Formats: sequence, structure tokens, C-alpha cells
Amino acid sequence: MAEFKAICCFAAVLSWLSLCLAKDVTVTVAGVTDVARTDDNFVCATLDWWPVDKCDYGQCPWGMAGIINLDLKNKILSNAIKAFNPLRIRVGGSLQDQVIYKVGDARPVHKCPHFKKQPSGMFGFSRGCLTMDRWDQLNELFNETGAALTFGLNALIGRHRSPNDSDHFIGDWDSQNARDLMSYTISKGYKMDSYELGNELCGSGVSGRVDADQYGKDMIVLKKMIEELYPDPATRPKVLGPAGFYDQKWFETFLQASGPNVVDGLTHHIYNLGAGVDPTLIDKIQDPYFLDEIAQTHKDVMRTAERFGPWSGPWVGEAGGAYNSGGKDVSHTFANGFWYLDQLGMTSQFNHKVFCRQALIGGNYGLLNTTSFVPNPDYYGALLWHRLMGKHVLATMHDGSAHLRAYSHCSKDKPGVSLILINMSNSTSFNVSVVNDLNIYPAVEQACGGRQPREEYHLTPKDGNIQSDVLLLNGTPLELTELSDIPEMKPELVDPSLPIAVAADSIVYATLRDFRAPACA
Repeated sequence: MAEFKAICCFAAVLSWLSLCLAKDVTVTVAGVTDVARTDDNFVCATLDWWPVDKCDYGQCPWGMAGIINLDLKNKILSNAIKAFNPLRIRVGGSLQDQVIYKVGDARPVHKCPHFKKQPSGMFGFSRGCLTMDRWDQLNELFNETGAALTFGLNALIGRHRSPNDSDHFIGDWDSQNARDLMSYTISKGYKMDSYELGNELCGSGVSGRVDADQYGKDMIVLKKMIEELYPDPATRPKVLGPAGFYDQKWFETFLQASGPNVVDGLTHHIYNLGAGVDPTLIDKIQDPYFLDEIAQTHKDVMRTAERFGPWSGPWVGEAGGAYNSGGKDVSHTFANGFWYLDQLGMTSQFNHKVFCRQALIGGNYGLLNTTSFVPNPDYYGALLWHRLMGKHVLATMHDGSAHLRAYSHCSKDKPGVSLILINMSNSTSFNVSVVNDLNIYPAVEQACGGRQPREEYHLTPKDGNIQSDVLLLNGTPLELTELSDIPEMKPELVDPSLPIAVAADSIVYATLRDFRAPACA
């Protein structure tokens, strides 16, 4: 008993020393008005078409996680989706413009090929096929889990390669196969949140490209077809595009060519960490100055939408951090949260409505382990964001190190404000005090104490190793229950008069119920 008391005493002393040695930081939240608004379901994850033999750098990390092969009956998978209530899922990816839907009588659907390695094919693969049996199975999962589905359509049917440039696709989009798929989907009563046309065909493209004027014309065709097939505006799916890397002139021309009220979501992709094989990937993820470099892109997409398509909203339609399936020792670990959760905060400040993480499962960057389906650390970080951070985004500033990131939103479905504090420093802890900028001249700032306990969620890696794929919540490992359910995530209740203690290499969510923000009223 004496030994137990000594250990407790020692732990208390260490905690006190940590608090004393940490640097004091003041985070100022401007609570009078919001600066941006996200969709209610901002967090999104993707399912991709990659087959088993998608390999990069001598490894094949997709296994059976592609859309055609994925075990849709896996209990962990369904429970992981259900926990979001709902999770927005985007079905698409590099091979979507080579997928034929086996439905209807159009000529291309008479054969239903499997994806095969083909050096002359886009991304090194042949055409593939989606049968309606598989489409039924996918929708059974989506309906059971309440997912909000975005489906990426093949945008290359009907086009042919230019004789002068084999990467340049010309001609009109043939919409018949997509129409037949939609008609079948409607006949089965399957719900659809949105349809997206094509994948990474904009600008200079990745494995092919389509001119912006032509793409805009094709978006009009898609919009009219959806309006015809879904006459009720209340249940009509949104139209998204172009699902590729931002090119200012191309995006502007695309919105002008498609015209008012056609494109509902302006989707762009980011892989700002570079190649998954890059040995400096772990350093990039902890470098706030490097992470800031993508901010201009997000701002430019926001401005393009405001100037040329104010009826639409910017989305990050796909973001895996590192391309070619991510980094095998980084993208599924705690450290990746420094990039991922910072991106959620950054894009929401630039008025992005949705952020789709590549991938829900598959590659090295899946939110779920590719073989065991066990959630990786970023899954829990995303789930906490979804549950705590509302759609009203508040301006947030602090007077501390660049290695401390701070973002705040009105709390989701409850009074108050929720913050995320990301400490990328491996040596410095911070004591964070939060004040409310009341936007009064001369400047008045109000300390945020109150009577209700502050709700804190401290996320740290097992054994302090940021390349661990085991996440601790308030010191306790997050593990699936015996029934494969997602564990309960309860906050630590803290005296609101104390600062928020943010340890080195940690991420903290905090909800301040007594924070009086007129923007959240």
C-alpha cells in the first residue's frame, strides 16, 4: 500500500512539474461571427477501386480492400461506419474512368472484364466492371450503416484519344451507361447524396485529361439527367466535379462553361506530402512551415468558387497526404494526425464544405487497417472531429510557437465552443488559456472560465512513439470491444479555471460549454 501511495505521489509530482515547465500560450477565439461554414458532415472517407496487384515501391498495400474485393460483411467495417451516424463516403479513385457498369443494353456492357495489369492502360490497368450484384451488396452496407454516398462516374465513355496527344481525350461524354446505373439505383430505392464526374482529368491531368470547356458541357448533361431522373429537389443528388488537382485557369473556365447552378461541389485533390517512399515524410508531417504551403491552394480554390461559381462550395474530394498509397511507416500512425487533423482545421477555415480522406480502408493511409480492419489513430481523430466540431468556423489565433496549431468551431449540437490543439513539437509542452475576443473597440477580451467543467480529450501515442498505430485517449488505449464495437470515448472533466495542458507530441480536443459566442447562438 505504501508503495502504491509513493507511485501516485511521484506521478502527481511529475504532472505538477510538467505544468510548471510548459510554456504559457493564450489562444484567442473570435466568437462574435463565424468566418466560414462547413457541411454538417464535413468528415468524409473514400473507397477505391484498386485491385490486389496495385503495387508501388516493391509493396502491394491494398490487399483485398478495393471496392470489388472488400469484405462488406465485416462487422468492424460496418461498426466503424455506423459510429459516425452518418459517415460521408466517396466511392471513386484513379480507375473509376475505366469502370463499366453491367446494366442496360448499351454496347460497352456486353462484356464485364476484371481489372488486369496492362502496361498500355491508364495507371497500368485494363478496364474493369461493376456488376449489379456487387452494387446491391455495396448499397446494402451503405443503407445498413446510414452512410451518405458520393459515387464517382466514368467520365471517359464515348471519348477517344487525340491523334496528336494520347493523354488528351476529346469528344462528348456518353452518358447512357451512367443513366442506366442511376435508373437501376432508383428502382432499388438506394439513396444517393451526390454524383461526381471523372477523376483527375482536369488541368494537365494525371493519366489523361479533358479540356475545361468540354468538361463544363458534360456537367450540364449530367445535371439535366439527374434533374430528370430525380424530379424531387429534396432527394435529388448533388453534382460534383472536377475531382482533380487545382489549376486556376482550368477551374475558372470549367465553372464558366458549366454555368450557374450546375456544379454543387467544386472538388479538388491534394497530396501535399509528396511520394509515400520519401524518407523525409516523417519530418514533413512535423514541420508547420511545410504544412502551411498548401494553404494558398485552399484559399485559391475558395476564391475561384466565390468569383466564378458562388452557387457551389469547395470540397477536398480526395486527400491521402502522400501519394502512391501513402508511407508504409507513417501514414497509418499517430504522426499522420499532425497532417490530417491540421488539414481538417485549415480547409474548414477556407470555407471548404467537405474533406474526403483517402482512404477508409486500403493502402498505407487507410483509417482502418487493411487486413484486420482495426481502426488506426486517424480514425479516432476523425470521429472526435465529427462529433465535437460544428459547422460554424471561428477565427482562432495564439501567441505561441508555430508548432502549436489551434482551430475552433461552435460545438456540434450543444452549447459552447470546441477546439482542437495540435502540438507537433517533440520537446515542448504548452499551458493554453482560451480567451474570447468580443470584437469591441477598444479591444476587450474575456477569459473563458465558467462553472461547467471543461471536456478534454487528450490523444497520445503508445509509449510516446509517434510512429505507433495504437492511440491513447486520456492515457487509456482505444481498443475495440469484445463485440467489435467502437469503444466509448469519454472526456476528462477539468476545472475550467485551469489552462489546457497540451503535452509534447499530442493532440487535444476541448469543449468549453460556458464559452459565450454570439456566432453559436
